[in-house]
This record gives sequence, C-alpha cells and structure tokens, in this order.
Amino acid sequence: MRSFALIAAAALLSLASTANARDTRVELSLQDLINSQEAKDAGIDGSVRFFLAGQKVNIQQRLGEDVTNKKTNAANKSDTVACNWVALSALKALQDGARSRGANAVVDVVSYYKKNEFKSTTNFECYAGAILAGVALKGTYAKVK
Repeated sequence: MRSFALIAAAALLSLASTANARDTRVELSLQDLINSQEAKDAGIDGSVRFFLAGQKVNIQQRLGEDVTNKKTNAANKSDTVACNWVALSALKALQDGARSRGANAVVDVVSYYKKNEFKSTTNFECYAGAILAGVALKGTYAKVK
C-alpha cells in the first residue's frame, strides 16, 4: 500500500511539472500598455517616462541601471491579460526606482528574461505559462529633456 502511495505521488508531481512546462513567448506594445486605463489604475502616472532601447531621447544625465523580474498568477487569464498585468508591476518598480534617484525617465529599456536581452523600439517581451507569467525589464534611470 505504501509503494502505491509513492507511485501515485510521483505521478501527480510529474503531471504538475508538465502543467508548468508551458513557457510561451508573448510580445506586446509597451506604449499601448502605458496609455491604458489599467496603467493609470496601477499608478503609472506619467511622472516617469519609459523609452525602449533604440528610441530617440535627449538624455541629460544617467543615474544608474536596474533590473526588475516580476511574476504573476496566470491561471484562468489569457496570456495578454497576464503579461500586461505583470508588465505593469515591472514598470511600477522602475518608476519607483526612478523617483528615488531623482530621475524623470527610464531609458534603454530592454526585456531581460532569463538574462537574455530582447530589444525592440515598440514591444516588451513576456513569457506565459499555465500557472505563471513573467516579465523582466532592464533599464537606465535618467534625467531627460
């Protein structure tokens, strides 16, 4: 009886790890997200501007670099909804970091999932699974005109 319980537990663990195995890459518009009502509701208020790597910006002073790595519950959510939600958390962390350094922008923002850079002048990258969605962003705090 005891060995049956061990076999059953191993089978359940195997199923659980298979369910978590999905890691779908999703690319979404950063500007659309920043302009959304969800961003306003999350506290992204425009006091700190975000510029993806390659976007033109007049930098007056660089104030250090930072990385955010956020995860959120993706169960029963579409990949887009989960990815936008977790990206707002990452943006809020960068916004708070910028404010604490006296910066009014985060520039050269790249997606940094598992320390792999994804650069786009329009989109951020998210990875969505059955249970979790994750967004990692790397950027430089700056004062801009």
